[in-house]
Order: sequence, then structure tokens, then C-alpha cells
Amino acid sequence: MAEASQKEAVAGGAVDRFFQITERGSTFGTEIRGGLVTFVTMAYIVILNPIILSGKPDVAGNILDFGQVSAVTALAAGVMTILFGLISRLPFAFAAGLGINAFLAFSVVQEVTWPEAMAIVIINGLLIVLLAATGLRRMIFDAVPVQLKLAITVGIGFFIAFIGFVNSGFVDATGQSSPPVGLGPAGVGFIGTVPTLIFVVTLVLTGILVAKKVKGGILIGLVSGTVIAVIVEAIWKIGPKFGADGAVNPGGWSLTEPVLGGNPFAVPDLGLIGAVSFDFGKVGLVTVIMLVFTLLFTNFFDAMGTMTGLSREAGLADEKGNFPRIKSALVVEGVGAVVGGGTSSSSTTVFIESGAGIGEGARTGLANVVTGLVFLLAMFFTPLTEVVPTEVAAAALVIVGAMMMSQISNIDLGDFRVLLPVFLTAAVMPLSYSIANGIGAGFVSWVLVHAFTGKAKQVHWLLWIVSVGFVIFFARGPIETLLGV
Repeated sequence: MAEASQKEAVAGGAVDRFFQITERGSTFGTEIRGGLVTFVTMAYIVILNPIILSGKPDVAGNILDFGQVSAVTALAAGVMTILFGLISRLPFAFAAGLGINAFLAFSVVQEVTWPEAMAIVIINGLLIVLLAATGLRRMIFDAVPVQLKLAITVGIGFFIAFIGFVNSGFVDATGQSSPPVGLGPAGVGFIGTVPTLIFVVTLVLTGILVAKKVKGGILIGLVSGTVIAVIVEAIWKIGPKFGADGAVNPGGWSLTEPVLGGNPFAVPDLGLIGAVSFDFGKVGLVTVIMLVFTLLFTNFFDAMGTMTGLSREAGLADEKGNFPRIKSALVVEGVGAVVGGGTSSSSTTVFIESGAGIGEGARTGLANVVTGLVFLLAMFFTPLTEVVPTEVAAAALVIVGAMMMSQISNIDLGDFRVLLPVFLTAAVMPLSYSIANGIGAGFVSWVLVHAFTGKAKQVHWLLWIVSVGFVIFFARGPIETLLGV
């Protein structure tokens, strides 16, 4: 017995040293809780990604199967999350990037087939790996002023909270030009559904637990909200918002219905792995270049911004915004795009929902290993991932958004040359539903305001180049028209 305990202690010490758990002020229990919380807040991607990608005909009329996309989504998320945790040893989980998957489904496959679209994702990933391996991506990262890095964190906080409000039905589009959004379904001005009410209850409960510094507060809030949702559904039979017959139930659960029962086990169909084609003979080279350029810019800066925000929230960034093993982190993130394309699950990238696990105390890659393993298990237990309703998970996103917003206190806003870019960065992210757009608005405005107020020499030359790239990125529609793409 004594010998076994000694071996266990040695093994635990090796794991502790490898992940720097004690060094970063964390514990094994905290990392496990953090990893579970991150999974719970991200589990919706196993359902949402196939909703976005499957059933959308490409230029040849081909579609992706829902079940297959769900399986490879969980597989890619699990593999990349574990890989990132082991190599970069940071608590940043990976999954199919939102925005990128929509770009593929609603834009790219209007020009190419699904296998060709996934090949474009792979090309994008290889370019990101090249930029990271050569140090150029790190150089761009270092060229960003610390005020903008902090603004990115604040903007992501607002963005996460806005995602939570929208996913819960607390905020919705009005369908009018003004105001474009409002409180409740269709912006009617009041909470109109039971699922949204449960979001509010979960948000308040979790907020109280976090304010009282209860260990596991976010996880307790998520579990409690899920239990309440299961009971409510069992009693009132609310049902899903979108029925199998296409019928719409405005008061239903949005993506996942909290129902227990049935067979929780399902054998995953991984038939989409390797369904890639680099034969772009039917489309012009200019079209392929523009598609790769758009995807590269979105992927590149979304990930960079997310890592910046998460590292600061975790207390792992220095005064310049740099965090441990930054080069390997940037390289592995590019590999995520390659893996996502190779599995037809869209580009797999760092997820802002990782902030929920960080808010729970996760500080190391061990939390990633936990999250990744649960994702791999989710391939076989997809029905269980549907028990936690989106409305409950959304409450954790709002809590984390509030935590990240606190970074604004570290920015000196006395100089309007700083204030305007910071404001645009933080405001454009949630309003345009894109981290990359917010970063671009901040970069371009920073360069222009400093250049025309006699401070051009204070702007790093790389920031000039990147800002020009963002101008092209923002104007790509008219450019494509002029080029006849």
C-alpha cells in the first residue's frame, strides 16, 4: 500500500510539474471542474455545427449528413483540445469556429463543392502554420499596442455576453430597421418564454455563487439550471422550438431539449474524414485566392484575439499581453484548421467559451485534456449532450463576459487617440458578430488617428501592413466586383 501511494504521489507530481498546476495557483480538482464547465458551455457546437453545415447544397447539389457532421465535430474538437493542452499547456479549448462555418455554408459552397471548400480550409490552416512557424504571426501579435490587446479582451467579453443573450432568447431581432434588436422574442420588450426565464434564473443563481466566491460556482449554476429545465420540461412539455416536421414553436427550447430517456449511446459515423478535393479546375484562381484570403483573415485574427482575451482573463499574460508558449499555441491553432478541413467539420479553432472554465479556475492544459476527453466521449453519447439546454449554457457566457469586461479598468482612456480605437474594437465585435471585424476596426482607426495627429512614428510598421490588409478585407465585396469574381 505504501509503495502504491508513493508511485501515485510521484505520478501526480510529474503531472503537476508538466502542466505547472501548482505554479499557476491551481489544483487538480479545479482543473477538472474547469474542463467540465468548458465542455458544458461548448457542447452545443456538436448540435449547432451540423445545423449550420448539413443540408446546405453546394454548387454541385451535394449536402453533408447531420449525423456525420456531428460526429466529426466532436472528434476534431476532442483531438485538437487535447493536443493544444498537451503542447501549449493552456486552458483554451478548440471546436469548429462559428462564423467560419457559416461563411463556408452560405458563401464558399456557392462557388465550390463541399470537398473543395474543406480543401480551402486546409490551405488556410497550412498558411497559418507557416506564418506562425516563421515567427511572422508572433511579430504581428507583438506589434499590437497593449491598449488594443486589452480592448480585444473587453470586446470579447461583450461579444460572449451578447452571444449568451441571443442564444437564450433574452435578446432577439425585431425584424425592423430600428431598433434592430430588443428584449424578448422578436424584440417585444418582455421575457416571452419559459426557457428564457430559466436562463434568467440560472444567470442570477450563478452570479450569486460567483459573487460569494463559491468553489465551482459556474458549474453548480449550470447543473442547477439544467435540473430545473429537466423538471420544467417533464411537467409542462414545452418541446423544441423547431419540430421534426418543420413546425415552429416560438416558446420552445432553441437547440437542445432537456429531456431524459431513450438510449444515450450512439455509434459515431466518421465517414466524412478525408472527404477533401484540391481540384479547383471549375473555378478561377482569383476566386480561390479571394476565398482563402477571407478565411485566412477571419481565422487568423479571431484566434489571436481570443487567445489574447483568454490569457488575460486567466492571469497568464504579462504587461504586454504575451502568454506562455505563445509560438506553439499559434502553430497548433493553425493545425486546428487543417484538422477541421480534413474531417469536414470546418476550421477548428480556439473557443471563447473556454472563458467559462477559466472563470471556474482553470489555468493549465490539464483542463483541456478533460474537455477533450469528454468531447471524444460525446461522439458515443450525443443524446446526453442534448440534455443541457442552450438557454442554461448561455447564462455562463454572460457571467464570463462580465468577468472579461473588468479589464477595461487597466486602460488609460484619457487620450482620445486611444479611446476611439478601444471603443471601436469593443463595440464592433458584438455588433458585427465577429472578433476579426472588431480587431480590424481597432487596428485601422489606431493607425489613422495616430497618423493624422502627428504620432505616425509611434505606429509599428507591421501594424500599417496589417491595417492595409484589413482595409482590403473590409472592401473585398467591391474588389471582387471590380475583378469580376
